Amino acid sequence: MFEISTDRTRLDIDYIHRYLSQECYWAIGRSRAVVEKSLANSLCFGVYDGAQQIGFARVVTDYATFAWLCDVFIDAAYRGHGLGKQLVEAIIAHPELQGLRNFILATRDAHELYRRYGGFDALAAPERWMARPRRE
Repeated sequence: MFEISTDRTRLDIDYIHRYLSQECYWAIGRSRAVVEKSLANSLCFGVYDGAQQIGFARVVTDYATFAWLCDVFIDAAYRGHGLGKQLVEAIIAHPELQGLRNFILATRDAHELYRRYGGFDALAAPERWMARPRRE
């Protein structure tokens, strides 16, 4: 039986770091220190098969006006069971994330998943949004 939980004590940080830094195009090479800091400062959702973590997502938010959904993944061995859909729906339904003015995300290839199960659309006015890229 699969379960989605926000219980931080259940997070398998080794697994999350390994998966993000080795499997996810947006986080390849991300350091363990960065992963740990990001978890500490986010609302985290773990997906579990019993005690084993098999998926993850986090939301960076002020809990009042803004949230950013990021680092969403389901282990490749568990895809095809609707877990990504369930995860997005659980995040959108979370009581502390209701009534936000802006709830955003970025994706390269899962637009339809987020549109259908999370109610996300393309930015209405992308010309208003700006980003400050990391400069090395």
